Amino acid sequence: MNKTMDNKIMDRPMLTPEELARLGGGVLAYVREIGSSEALKLLGEKVILPRGQKLFCLCNADGTPISISDSREAAIGQALENELVPASLH
Repeated sequence: MNKTMDNKIMDRPMLTPEELARLGGGVLAYVREIGSSEALKLLGEKVILPRGQKLFCLCNADGTPISISDSREAAIGQALENELVPASLH
């Protein structure tokens, strides 16, 4: 990112986690790609995962993890099953 872009991002108002959680009346969620090391931190060391495995974490709007899946499609399916609206983040 160049300096101009950095300044534009920093000038935008930031939302608190509580404000993010209230977005869309609590029905918005997003899918984020995570690695097996991050999944182990979330799930605990008793879970066996191959190193370097690509996983997908379904998160509330505030970033709280809801579920972890082995495909983006499965994570989106989890959102829909739980009556959540999956949002695309860029």
